[in-house]
Amino acid sequence: MKTVNVYEQYFRGECSFADVPRHGAQVRLTAESDAGQIRYTVSVNFFPHSDPEDFGITYDAYCETTLYEAAGRRSGKREKAFLEGLRESAEALAGELGGTVFWDEPLIEARYG
Repeated sequence: MKTVNVYEQYFRGECSFADVPRHGAQVRLTAESDAGQIRYTVSVNFFPHSDPEDFGITYDAYCETTLYEAAGRRSGKREKAFLEGLRESAEALAGELGGTVFWDEPLIEARYG
């Protein structure tokens, strides 16, 4: 199986999960391919981010949804469409966790794979 983070970025976020305040949010669009199948997922993960140097990632406040799964391979056209709808998908996931992603406050630059 080959896994590629098509997009990944960390933002300031707010969420309380398992009685731990979270101040950072990791947002990803991931492509997984195996045996002629492709799957795209969007995920949001809230992490403590207690100070500007704290990028210790926990995975207990994590939510993911599958956008697409079928026979085939990666498609730049498909990935562009998923990136255009990324915020909407990520906000829905953040809402499931009771959190908020502050899109205008990135903690790192976006990474594309």
